[in-house]
Amino acid sequence: FNIDDIEAGWPGSNPKDEQFFSRAKTELDPIAKSKLVAFGSTRRKNAKAHDDPQIAKLIESEAPTVCIVAKAHLWQVTDIIRADPEENLEMIRDSVSYLTSLGRKVMVDLEHFFDGHKFDAGYALDCCRAAVDAGAEVLVMCDTNGGSMPWEVEEITRGAMEEFGGKVTLGMHAHNDCGLAVANSLTAAKAGVGLIQGTINGIGERTGNADLCSIVPSLALHVDSKMNCNEHLSEITSLSRFLDETLNRPPNRGAPYVGASAFAHKGGLHVAALERSPDSYQHIDPTKVGNQLRVLISELSGRQNILGKIKKLDLDIGDDAVVAERALVILDRVKKLESMGYTFEGADASVELMILHSTKGYCPPFRVLDYTAQVFDTNVDSASRVMALMENGQHSNDNGDRLGFSRNMARATVKVRLLDDPNHSSEEFLDRLEVSEGDGPVDALATALKKALSPSHPCLENLRLMDYKVRILDPESATRAATRVMIEFKDDETNEKWSTVSVDRNIISASLNALVDGFEYALKDVAATCELDFE
Repeated sequence: FNIDDIEAGWPGSNPKDEQFFSRAKTELDPIAKSKLVAFGSTRRKNAKAHDDPQIAKLIESEAPTVCIVAKAHLWQVTDIIRADPEENLEMIRDSVSYLTSLGRKVMVDLEHFFDGHKFDAGYALDCCRAAVDAGAEVLVMCDTNGGSMPWEVEEITRGAMEEFGGKVTLGMHAHNDCGLAVANSLTAAKAGVGLIQGTINGIGERTGNADLCSIVPSLALHVDSKMNCNEHLSEITSLSRFLDETLNRPPNRGAPYVGASAFAHKGGLHVAALERSPDSYQHIDPTKVGNQLRVLISELSGRQNILGKIKKLDLDIGDDAVVAERALVILDRVKKLESMGYTFEGADASVELMILHSTKGYCPPFRVLDYTAQVFDTNVDSASRVMALMENGQHSNDNGDRLGFSRNMARATVKVRLLDDPNHSSEEFLDRLEVSEGDGPVDALATALKKALSPSHPCLENLRLMDYKVRILDPESATRAATRVMIEFKDDETNEKWSTVSVDRNIISASLNALVDGFEYALKDVAATCELDFE
């Protein structure tokens, strides 16, 4: 993505970060190594930088740039680290001068700078002078507690720019405790800073750090800032989702610019306007950040939403009058289903199947004739089972599975009817019955359904269930409550993802219906284009 600097950890704090920098010496290419920043702190009080073990680790990392954190708040100095104020300034000078003497570019993170400036501006600026006089190239002003307001950031940053702007690069490091990390970062940029620290997706301690996935596009598209990563801006959505996938965390659908809902529209008036001009309800063209416009279907939708879906699917439904009539029928169905508890905003696959089922010539590739699901156990008190195993030291087995939650304690049978020939050259039906065991009834049903369909449709071997969400819609009904199930699928070969939804008072039925929709969506392109009678 061509980010300028990549702070890759604190080599003196833990073995993992130390191992990273050790491997980076031989496993990263020269361009990547040139961007690495090793993080650390000033030397300890009443010591010398050349004798400090964690300073030595920064040197051993061989990172060309070092970022050291220094206290810039007088109260933090006297009451938290309990150092003499002048000793703290000497800690900054000694650490920076030693690192620069060894050829390192030094950034200084001025911890608690904004709070410190409000507490004692003179001392906060003395910390800056100590770093500059010792040879630091970048002063990073930190809103460590995340409590500064944008107008405070602007005023204090402009003051710092007046004194240090011509000598060093000033930077901004914001935390999101007040939900203002992005706003404060952009405000600092407006006030003149040349460097902004942040993280992809705003990942960080407490409520997070400044989100580069919001800052970079805002600077590039709304401020026209000149950044080295501008030419890769269309990759930022992919970068965001790659990181979430790597960390095995669900993406934030509502994230600005990169979220799945960032350019999603469901209000009928909005969609009608978007048909005339995409700029009517969008602040940028989503393709500039690698995202896409999405038309959602919900009870707030208008006919235009459905027409947009039909147009996207390129279906041959009939002339414009027939299409419009069909769209109204589908919209009415959506509104009735949502009144029952369905939600289609995150289940585009269910909407597409609803449209396909209303199309002449579309034939579902299979039909579930019947199914059963059973659960069985020898100890209904799961808490006592877990405790007994833990007391015996049996926390996990050789496969890493947590014991106490026994595997294969559910069994399901699924009987399907389908065309035996996956290329649909024959109209002969085949009924196939499969049995499978699983960790629970839904897992067993999913496995049995996949076993029943895969011989005729080998592409389903690439199908994976990514997420399974359950929500009780009317908890006052207790065990009779209606349950909404939403399942996310992924094709590992194409990396395509889709979600389906179903509602039922029987959670197993709701789960199976959502599973069936998900499998059918995976096969929609190979479904028979003929009218077949499954009865």
